[in-house]
Amino acid sequence: MILMIQSDIDVLLSFAADSPWTILDLVVMEQGLETCFNREVDLIKKRVIEKSSNQIRKANILKSAQVIFTQDKIL
Repeated sequence: MILMIQSDIDVLLSFAADSPWTILDLVVMEQGLETCFNREVDLIKKRVIEKSSNQIRKANILKSAQVIFTQDKIL
């Protein structure tokens, strides 16, 4: 028997300062992504990580982050 453990998907978000996104929009986005991937999704704003006092966690997250979408382009 093979046991497969599926971890959640972590999504680091960055918005323009004048972005109209609200906390409700983020909840709806998270739920939509969970439906698409059939897995738990954790959304976090990049600004929160950048302000973190945990230097090791901050460095690891920012170093391993991969841009997959920016404005109107998919990378």
